[in-house]
Formats: sequence, C-alpha cells, structure tokens
Amino acid sequence: MGKGLLGALLGVVAALGLFTWWALESSEVVVVTTEATDGTARETHVWFVENQGELWLEAGTPENPWYLDVLERPRLRLRAENGPAANFIARPVPDRSTEVRSLLSAKYGVRDRWVGLFVDSSRSVAIRLVPTALVPEPDS
Repeated sequence: MGKGLLGALLGVVAALGLFTWWALESSEVVVVTTEATDGTARETHVWFVENQGELWLEAGTPENPWYLDVLERPRLRLRAENGPAANFIARPVPDRSTEVRSLLSAKYGVRDRWVGLFVDSSRSVAIRLVPTALVPEPDS
C-alpha cells in the first residue's frame, strides 16, 4: 500500500472519528453521575429529552454500566453543559422506550441517525427523572 493511499485512509478514519465525536458530544449533552457497585462515582455523557415537563434519558442497552448502577442505586446527579447540577431519582419505564427513542431521534436528527449506524437501540430503556425534592423521604 502506497504512502498516499495510507495517508488518505488514515484521514478518512480520523474524519469519521471526529464526526462521531461531534454527533455524541457537541451539544445538548448532560453528564450523569451514578454510584457504581464498588461505591465509586461513574460519570457518563448522555442525551436527554424533555417531554411534558419531565426529563427523560435513554439507556441504549440494558447492559450499559450507568444503567446497571441506576438499577442498584436509583439516585443520580445530572449536570448540563456549564450549568448547575441537580439530583434525581431515576425510574426506568420500559413501556415508554419507543416514545422516548422517537423524541430523541427528532431532537438530535442527523446526529442520532449517524450513531444509529453503529448502535442498535432496539433494546433501549427509557428512564424518567424525578427531582429528589418531589420524592418523599422513607419513614425511619
């Protein structure tokens, strides 16, 4: 393989990598902090959508580590780009997954379609975020 062809191939790979980064991270991304089973904090960048005054996230698959954290410890912290953080209770709502997937697709457009080339979202799980201020404390 000639140096010119190798350089062109590396350029294409780099361009695809940059486009993928742009699709996943460029804007309208929040950082979700969950607690892993070993007690450490896990930060994950995720897309979100607001629907009828509620915030929703999507776990692309039920095996996503941050989603597994939520199943064990549903409290999480959400931080928007350069914004304040807020605490929520994560409530998986599998029967709303198709609806949330559709809303995310509409919101993220070409970015969602690009990521969809590499990620099978057919088993995604919708997660409704309930502000902790709205969740009563358990009785002691």
